[in-house]
Amino acid sequence: MKNFLDELLEEVESKEKSEQLAYYDLALKEISALQTEISSIFSQSDREVEIIKSWALTKASTLQERVDFLTLKLESFIRSEGKKTIELPRGTLKLRKSPDRAEITNLSLFLESATSELLTVIPEQVKPDLIKIKAFIKLSGRIPRGVTITEGKEEFTYKLTKEVSDDTENQIRA
Repeated sequence: MKNFLDELLEEVESKEKSEQLAYYDLALKEISALQTEISSIFSQSDREVEIIKSWALTKASTLQERVDFLTLKLESFIRSEGKKTIELPRGTLKLRKSPDRAEITNLSLFLESATSELLTVIPEQVKPDLIKIKAFIKLSGRIPRGVTITEGKEEFTYKLTKEVSDDTENQIRA
């Protein structure tokens, strides 16, 4: 039969265990709140970045229009001079013909009449399949030559339960 002190000791240990569990549960709640705050910070910064990018694009497009206008004027000038190259103190104007470009529009038709000089043959590529290698080792217990196995480490992780709340999303937008 248990005496009074044993019963009291069991009761204290039970309360201590429940308080310990409550403490760790609160730690998970705080982690969840901190992760929500981090997420909010990143989403706010993303919105700010978009505003800045939009402003930069507006400014840059205005300047690019001016660059395009001046480029047309320079091209018109070199063509009117009838020269291929004009050197100026701040740069050089040039007119050059770009090389011809070939494009295959119908591959099967091309291959019917193509000679070996027109083709490049690439041999079949061989790559190791890591998933199949691991399956082979698991089934046979043998490690193929040239393969090194590194065992996985034991790691601590936690997973939070998701609380779906429309109020959080509306507060972020406001």
